[in-house]
Amino acid sequence: MRRSSLTNLIGWRLVQLPFILLAVYTITFLLAWQIPGNPLEKDGRRPPKEVMEQMQAQYNLDNPMAFYTDYIWKASGLAWVSGERDGPVFNLGPSLRHENWTVNDILIAQLPVSITIGLCAILLALFIGLSAGVVSSIKPGSFIDVLSFGIAIIGISLPSFVIGVLLLITFSVWLQWFPISGWGTWKHLVLPSVALSLPFAAYIAQLTRVGMIEQLRSDHIRTARAKGLSEKSVILKHAMKNALLPVVSYLGPATAAAMTGSFVIEKVFAVPGIGTHFVDAVLGKDITVLMGIVLVYSTLLILFNLAVDVMYTFLDPRPS
Repeated sequence: MRRSSLTNLIGWRLVQLPFILLAVYTITFLLAWQIPGNPLEKDGRRPPKEVMEQMQAQYNLDNPMAFYTDYIWKASGLAWVSGERDGPVFNLGPSLRHENWTVNDILIAQLPVSITIGLCAILLALFIGLSAGVVSSIKPGSFIDVLSFGIAIIGISLPSFVIGVLLLITFSVWLQWFPISGWGTWKHLVLPSVALSLPFAAYIAQLTRVGMIEQLRSDHIRTARAKGLSEKSVILKHAMKNALLPVVSYLGPATAAAMTGSFVIEKVFAVPGIGTHFVDAVLGKDITVLMGIVLVYSTLLILFNLAVDVMYTFLDPRPS
């Protein structure tokens, strides 16, 4: 029964995927087209009028509806399926501001950096948040609980870029333990991941604490203790599984947010991730880069949420 419902869930979500992406694409297109500026201008210099007209016609920049239909036709893979196979399956188009670069090239080169930072941040947030939440829940109202709660409030309140600046000043400028910027070694990964992880860790700690306190006061935990089970077994095997359900629900959007939230962190630490290109695309109205990045991240968000729902069906103790 559970396997059948899980199959239906996955199938229904995959059916919804193209319609959700089409809605995201349409909204993003309408907003991006209104951005002031001209992507064909570089360093404030405008090409000659004849060249400008030719380039606008080539990229459909003089016809919004033609751009809308042509871009989604190629980006969705329908053009490749129909026989136009002179490019990648999902052709996200050329960059309008970077010569000889396509959006696919940019994503292939820089997306792994953003994903690495985002995933490391989420793993670190899980470790910190779960540990702090469980420790706080064992003795509610204790000094450790109050201290953890205070740190969690600070972590939730402070934006990640503020935390990033503080980490840079402390560990890169004063202590000189980590490099200020760049990418290439594990040391370049530490500070961006920590800065990005702390707000998520604080929220996970709060969710874990509340869930664990509720579970530790429940009847089935009293029964487990009455049977003579060790406190470690009661906490890890009985209470924690049910307490993790809110955390698992939070993980899908949190993981996607960590990777999109790394845009600002990448700017702070001068990391060559996709965030730099996204910000430059907005400022320079490089609409193809902007649309491509939004579509890719929207797809990741939907798939992460689907993965969380699948995990939720296995963790939910209620019979299916």
